Amino acid sequence: MKSTLLLMSVLTGSLVAFSACKDNDVTVQPGLPYQSNFQRDQDGWVADIADYGVAQEGIMEFRSGLKNLPAPLDTTRKSVLLESMNRSDDAFMFLKKKVTGLQPNKDYSLVFAIELASKYPTNSIGIGGSPGSSVFLKVGASAVEPVKEKKDDFYSLNIDKGYQNDNGKDAILIGNIGVDDDDADGYELITRSNADKPFVARSSSNGELWLLVGTDSGFEGLTTLYYSQIKVSVN
Repeated sequence: MKSTLLLMSVLTGSLVAFSACKDNDVTVQPGLPYQSNFQRDQDGWVADIADYGVAQEGIMEFRSGLKNLPAPLDTTRKSVLLESMNRSDDAFMFLKKKVTGLQPNKDYSLVFAIELASKYPTNSIGIGGSPGSSVFLKVGASAVEPVKEKKDDFYSLNIDKGYQNDNGKDAILIGNIGVDDDDADGYELITRSNADKPFVARSSSNGELWLLVGTDSGFEGLTTLYYSQIKVSVN
């Protein structure tokens, strides 16, 4: 009897352990509302850069990845780094993510809340524009995946995000990356939102939307940003 109970206990424990392992291996695409603080991974967000010439491809110095927040911020927190040298005077660094499980062909009124680390004062002066106020933060969504396409030796997005501080059909301006402290020494956390102007996007026939967050730069220099939290709610 003791042997039987012991065997049942071992089998049950193995089943529980196996189930837990399987659960941890499953990647679930969240619907809406959505939130990530990137503490485990990039949560499905894919980084890329557009709006530059083919001849400039090797000098844009674009890089991205999961990184700790920089000092003097809480360096135990994770974030998604985006960095590039704006050689084209129009670089668009962006993150995109597919959201599934939505109602097909339905209009969604979306409110984004973005937290990121920046070190560029709003009133700063730089080549071509301010490192703070001339780097414009945009958010949007589309039923079509945002991808960069090469046309006439230029890489641009296949969706309408607008030009620099202008809105587009698929993305809108929600501010810039400037910090209020003109004497800023190091990175600060800033937040931007379109709570006063929700963005409306229609899901695909499969109930999917691609979320978009990015910066449209008029500053002809190096921009290094750390996205620490992205929230998207339905208004």
